[in-house]
Amino acid sequence: MRVLVTGAAGFIGSHIAETMQAAGHDVRGLDSLTPAVHNGRPDHITGELVVGDVRDPAVVNEALAGMDAVCHQAAMVGLGVDLSDLPVYADVNVTGSAVLLEAMGQHGISRLVFASSMVVYGEGAYDCGTHGRVRPLPRHPADLTAARFEPRCPTCAQPLTTTTVGEETSLDPRNAYAASKVAQEHLSASWARLTGGAAVGLRYHNVYGPRMPRDTPYSGVAAIFRSCLENGVPPRVFEDGGQRRDFVHVRDVAQANLLALEAVDRAVTGTDGHTGTDGHTGTDGHTGAEAGGLRCYNVASGEPHTVGEMASTLAAGFGDIEPVVTGEFRLGDVRHIVASPDRAARDLGFRAQIRFAEGIAEFAHAPLREPATLTGARS
Repeated sequence: MRVLVTGAAGFIGSHIAETMQAAGHDVRGLDSLTPAVHNGRPDHITGELVVGDVRDPAVVNEALAGMDAVCHQAAMVGLGVDLSDLPVYADVNVTGSAVLLEAMGQHGISRLVFASSMVVYGEGAYDCGTHGRVRPLPRHPADLTAARFEPRCPTCAQPLTTTTVGEETSLDPRNAYAASKVAQEHLSASWARLTGGAAVGLRYHNVYGPRMPRDTPYSGVAAIFRSCLENGVPPRVFEDGGQRRDFVHVRDVAQANLLALEAVDRAVTGTDGHTGTDGHTGTDGHTGAEAGGLRCYNVASGEPHTVGEMASTLAAGFGDIEPVVTGEFRLGDVRHIVASPDRAARDLGFRAQIRFAEGIAEFAHAPLREPATLTGARS
């Protein structure tokens, strides 16, 4: 297939472009190469690249010409720093996706894979001994200040136990980035219903690996810790370090995108056993944006670890530097979010191959992207 990868110069997009090229697809990239992220064209980009903004209809139409499918990765990433980030998240992630989807309809392109995120769930899944499965309220600043980090049952205030989040879980975005990702899912579902196309949204968990951007507040926690260690500074671990996450390697994420592309192709050609666009009617446990021609999947390793454990494992590659657990917190953060990868394994054949210890050992010395010259990140 002829595939457009948006954000193709960025951390995840560049690995996806390479994986799809290796699988025999004809890949074209679209990236703004904004100075906030890139110091010119990165050396790892070897194929065709259209330079421009995904919010610009003229640029998007140029990039889509002759394409069969789109893998949409371009985005403003991270949780945001303050209220001033709200407009740019809405503009880049929501408006940019809307411009892209409209143009895809005009070009008759019916296959879409796009990057969603675990943040659409808000807090992860929790069980109360008395009330069963519950969704905790946002953590109160007074509790966080007093180092009471664990969510409590919203009915009886008792401690909760954590479990894995499946894709049927209702969405509960708790920061600007999360809200923009939920909007992307709903826009993609609308596009699929209006065009008869097929879309797969991949809800990435904590992605790490080579080419992560260094020294920016919008980076993932793995890159922030890695930047500290390279500078001889102990990583600062927020809360008590007990936050549970699923860290998934970027090469596994790229493979998930390739498998998702194959799935949407089968859906469009009618070779996957589904009827209509994808056979989903909203009555099979799929919620919200998943009705119609959109299916969403967790992209996770299935091997959760705490943030403190990740910091310590990464620091082990740098000798005597030990992480510092600070007790600090950010109101936009959630406590635990651990995914079930079962649906992706069943439907896409995706299973993460890179284990945590192996991936972190490589990441400790893998090349990162050069420091941004401005704040923000859009690919």
